[in-house]
Amino acid sequence: MRAQNQNSTIPDSLTLENGSRVAVIGGGPAGSFFAYFLLRIAALVDVDVHVDIFEPRYFTHCGPAGCNHCGGIISESLVQLLATEGINLPPEVVQQGIDSYQLHMDVGQVRIETPLHEKRIAAVYRGNGPRDSEPRQLLGFDRFLQELAQASGARIVRRLVSKVEIERSRVHIACANGLTREYDLVAVASGINTALLQQIAKAGSAPAVPKPLTTFICEFRLGKEVVEKHFGSSMHVFLMDLPRLEFAALIPKGDFVTMCMLGKDVDTQLVEAFLNSPEVRECFPDSRVPNNVCHCFPRINIQPPPQPFGDRFVMVGDSGVTRLYKDGIGSAYRTAKAAAATTMLHGIAENDFRRYFAPTCRTINRDNAIGSLIFSGSHLFQKWRFSRRAILRMTTLEQQGDAAARHMSSILWDVFSGSAPYREVLGRAFHPGFVTGLAGSLVAGNWPFAKSRN
Repeated sequence: MRAQNQNSTIPDSLTLENGSRVAVIGGGPAGSFFAYFLLRIAALVDVDVHVDIFEPRYFTHCGPAGCNHCGGIISESLVQLLATEGINLPPEVVQQGIDSYQLHMDVGQVRIETPLHEKRIAAVYRGNGPRDSEPRQLLGFDRFLQELAQASGARIVRRLVSKVEIERSRVHIACANGLTREYDLVAVASGINTALLQQIAKAGSAPAVPKPLTTFICEFRLGKEVVEKHFGSSMHVFLMDLPRLEFAALIPKGDFVTMCMLGKDVDTQLVEAFLNSPEVRECFPDSRVPNNVCHCFPRINIQPPPQPFGDRFVMVGDSGVTRLYKDGIGSAYRTAKAAAATTMLHGIAENDFRRYFAPTCRTINRDNAIGSLIFSGSHLFQKWRFSRRAILRMTTLEQQGDAAARHMSSILWDVFSGSAPYREVLGRAFHPGFVTGLAGSLVAGNWPFAKSRN
């Protein structure tokens, strides 16, 4: 038993023991990762725990019934991390290997190849494919992770959790159908597209809920041959001067193309402005954007709660702390693994999570602060046409020359993919080669235009 907390009269001694019960609310990546690592560590320390994952959706269904509202890009850094865990994505999970980015701007376009010329970025479906998908051998990423968790001993409960009450001695879970159960710990991995977080906050179990941002995701059905011809194995990214738009991309996935838009509360007006732009229309056959077969306006976490944990509860993935704009699945992996290790190796009291889980959250939050600076700077480059010309020129020259000197290309690659921490991206922006190259391209890239107007 650990020593009593000096700042409290309540002993800091909450632990899981043989027969303890754990509830995981949400069967997406964060929930499945948490259950998988918890059970794996429990087996190593010889503790028998019971884990229930509450997830009402069947990821075997096409369309909204099996969708988890995500663009479905697995960064190369996460692919490598999963491989070190012995988790290798099977072919039926990966819909497309992404080996390059095609950057589109009003001043031109350029192809940015993966630094090591490998298809390490994976385009996946979170569910079982879009609405109207043809029956085929497809294994969604979320279902794949759920099956990993089940193989480790987790049990899937197909119920929607409507109420959570967290007490010092136990956790009460109530479902919409009247089912009630008691647990020793609850891991909240429901994302933020649910009212459950508000209920938990109002009950006083958590101090606040994440601050959301509305995004847009839709699917275009073009057929595999058309997708290969017009999109290839590239993720098509757009750097445009559209108010409120942070990031937009078209991602090839077999018969379909997924469109993702991130920005300041994306709405139908911004979506229409983006789809009507020449840069987007030129990507499609005959410059015509087809009707989408399904779409949604999911919300993402851009500001986490100040303390995503307490006695007998912890919030992982989008419910708690996640990376700004990029690599949300990678953040789910990191926070879930840290929470699971804390739970089994140290305890489930608030002070245990503060000491062993909070450092992971702080690392992500500090990096997000740097990411905010990077995106603020990128807005200036998006806004000015002369700076877009400089980006195009510098990137084009790098792609035609020595790979060891691809300063702009590497920054763009990691900003688009989320494969590197924002602090590394910012560090590269101060490299003398990047600064001098950008300065030269600002002059040379715009000199012909200035000269032609005189």
